[in-house]
Amino acid sequence: MEVDLNTNCRVLSKLNKYFTIIDYVIFALLLVASMAIGLYYAFTGGRQSTTQEFMYADRSMKCLPLSLSLMATFQSAVAIIGTPAEVYANGTQYWFIGCCYILGLLIPAHIFIPMFYRLHLTSVYQYLELRFCKAVRICGTVTFIFQMVVYMGVGIYTPALALNAVTGFHLWGAVLATGLVCTLYTALGGLKAVVWTDVFQTVVMFTGQLAVIIVGVHQAGGLSDAWVKVRDGGRISGIDLNPDPTVRHTFWTLGVGGVFLMLSLYGVNQAQVQRYLSSRTEKEAVMSCYMVFPCLQVALMLSCLMGLVMFACYGNNSPLEQQYITSKDQMVLYFVMDMLQNFPGLPGLFVACLFSASLSTISSAFNSLATVTMVDLIKPHYSMTEARATLLSKMLALSYGIICVAMAYVVHLMNSSVLQAALSIFGMVGGPLLGLFCLGIFFPCANSIGAVAGLAAGLVMAFWVGIGGFLSRMPSSVQVLPFNSTNTSENITVPAGLNGLYSLSYMWYSALNSSTVVLIGLIISFMTGPTKGDDVASGTVYPVMRTAQSLLHKLVKPSACCTSPEHTVRWSYGFTVKCIVALGHFNVVKLLLADRWS
Repeated sequence: MEVDLNTNCRVLSKLNKYFTIIDYVIFALLLVASMAIGLYYAFTGGRQSTTQEFMYADRSMKCLPLSLSLMATFQSAVAIIGTPAEVYANGTQYWFIGCCYILGLLIPAHIFIPMFYRLHLTSVYQYLELRFCKAVRICGTVTFIFQMVVYMGVGIYTPALALNAVTGFHLWGAVLATGLVCTLYTALGGLKAVVWTDVFQTVVMFTGQLAVIIVGVHQAGGLSDAWVKVRDGGRISGIDLNPDPTVRHTFWTLGVGGVFLMLSLYGVNQAQVQRYLSSRTEKEAVMSCYMVFPCLQVALMLSCLMGLVMFACYGNNSPLEQQYITSKDQMVLYFVMDMLQNFPGLPGLFVACLFSASLSTISSAFNSLATVTMVDLIKPHYSMTEARATLLSKMLALSYGIICVAMAYVVHLMNSSVLQAALSIFGMVGGPLLGLFCLGIFFPCANSIGAVAGLAAGLVMAFWVGIGGFLSRMPSSVQVLPFNSTNTSENITVPAGLNGLYSLSYMWYSALNSSTVVLIGLIISFMTGPTKGDDVASGTVYPVMRTAQSLLHKLVKPSACCTSPEHTVRWSYGFTVKCIVALGHFNVVKLLLADRWS
């Protein structure tokens, strides 16, 4: 990512004078408070002296703080910077990603969470060994570690770039400061510190965004004037039902492709599952997943409203086109410092909001990375005392902090919006992991060979399409709509051959890659001999057919009002026809989904 130093200096000189002492104080208080929470849990209670307390908070967490922590884990600085910039540039089409939150949270709440909780797992990848074998568990663990380390590079780099643009603070000094604070309180306070700092940082996030929106609307001339400007500017998008999978954002890419992304985040990701498993009861774990839904909707709404307010204030005078900034991802910080200069403390509050989002994401990653490395890669091979295991877990958290800081430099070289980069990473690596778990949970016939082959095929597909698409778009980044545009999307003809595959919207990555794992996994499993029912560990397969039969029975059950002979005969005839039709489909899918195999 090449930057014109003269242009950058002009931007910094303009923004730097607006960051007052009050702003610095507010920002410093965030870091001090986060460290204080970590120190509190390091020296109170059990003092993080056991791996159970360090990794799982003694399984004593309540659903409200857990739900806020679940939301904050992936509501990172990427979303706070990337989502408003996306809405500012291309309109509110991205807002429809909220539609995928329903299935993306209902499925984990009713399938993944109960299964993982009842198996008494410590690491979600223990499931892979119970269902398949140790080799599959190790493959899953290594894939997750790679995914989170790369993503943390984005998480650390984004707020550091923002702080550099606002204050002139050295970019890599900001990276080190962020990584150091986060690593220390994570290593000292364990999961309890991570969850409660997430709660505190969520409050700061919402407060900072809401304050910027309120003041921004006032600067734009009021609510009615702001609405007219964004409407006339073509930034209010209708439902785009274009089925073309190469269009970045349509209802289908966001609402359907986003479901797979949500499942990879909230269904099988260790950072989230670790929170579910720290609940006092299974019921509270499920309830915390339900409570994430309104939290995510509020977070999405605030981010999208910020983008609209930015457009209402600037309209056709884009700071990016006027070269006041060098990247679309600097839009939010430029807006805060430019339009809110007469409100001392507000810029500092928003930077604190930005860093809160980053700290909550990074700390969750460090804790989960330390957990899976300890539980999946070290403990099975080396016996050690509880005290030594806890100390080693803390050292692992520190080590991952250093590694993730190094990854920030790689992100610095990427020529893409931070929002697309982050979601692409999760789609490319999280998709194959989702497919691996789905293969084990929903298909009793799948065997270990098929699981490994499927995961390998999914990863190959992921990097082939993901990297190929990235290279095909270089050196230009995502195009911004003209500011006088009244349409937020265009019909794009799907290109032929590899270009069509490389042009696939990044929101479909997770769906494509997880489907590849399941398909290849099933084919290899049947070629090498499917797993027999007696060989499947108890509790590791979801009873798909029993659940479907129960649901079908409820759907066709006659209502109490239908008590007359005529109604009874009519219902019986309808039920018989439905059973005959369903039986044909039932016998086909039963070969793949039967609860037990003879």
